[in-house]
Amino acid sequence: MVGRGEITDAAWARIEPLLPQRDGAGRPWRDHRQVVNGVLWRLRTGAPWRDLPERYGPWQTVYRRFAQWEKDGTWAALLREVQVRNDAVGTVEWTVSVDSTVARAHQHAAGARKKGISPKDESDDPAAVARREALGRSRGGLTTKIHMAVDGRGLPLSIVLSTGNTADCTMLPAVLDAIRVPRVGTGRPRTRPDGVVADKAYSSRKIRDLLRRRRIKATIPERRDQMANRARRASRGGRPPAFDKTTYKGRNVIERCFAKLKQFRAVATRFDCEDGRVPPRAVVWPEVRLALMP
Repeated sequence: MVGRGEITDAAWARIEPLLPQRDGAGRPWRDHRQVVNGVLWRLRTGAPWRDLPERYGPWQTVYRRFAQWEKDGTWAALLREVQVRNDAVGTVEWTVSVDSTVARAHQHAAGARKKGISPKDESDDPAAVARREALGRSRGGLTTKIHMAVDGRGLPLSIVLSTGNTADCTMLPAVLDAIRVPRVGTGRPRTRPDGVVADKAYSSRKIRDLLRRRRIKATIPERRDQMANRARRASRGGRPPAFDKTTYKGRNVIERCFAKLKQFRAVATRFDCEDGRVPPRAVVWPEVRLALMP
């Protein structure tokens, strides 16, 4: 019997072939489904790893596999499988909505080592450490921002993390660059959406020029100060940017996606920090991917 919040038989049949398999050497792995259900329980409750119920096996095993699968790309493969399947049957709607949400960081999330985090980067600058950890101090204290692009149905296409005090508009190029939906057959992954729908935080000449160069239609409302400045300049202010109110009404899909995401307490409040076994700035990524799996 499937317990509350655990993976269903239909979903398990779809993702089981994507999980790593033993090559016959060494001890057999603990059942993958039991471990994935343990990860989902922790995501849903936000409890410490050590408090994992015994029915999911030793907490050390669940956490090690959670960290290892982030490192080798297994969690990314699960979300990519959903994207590929939907694109193959033509259900991905390529007018994407872009926005961000803030995840408050618990005090335990600020305990990462400050020295020797990576052999390639020996910087001890606190600002550099904060960027690697995606932790920034804003009005709400230490926070992490989750920047996301979703298609017209709310399916996540890209996820980028930043410090909580980073402006949304500065992360749009990175969010667009992270969109890569592989094809079922041959051909390069699709990376360019038909249009981008975003709120006033993304209304700037730089952003509109970027989308125009990439041949992406922009549906972004103008801020009042921009409209007043254009009116003040009269004919020199130019024409107002095109804005489709009907298309903009569809932006609510990303708000619904964030609402679903934050049903998982481990994502709504960030508890983990880098401990050497998880790649830098990757702590929140597995939770986001698993939480958004349909």
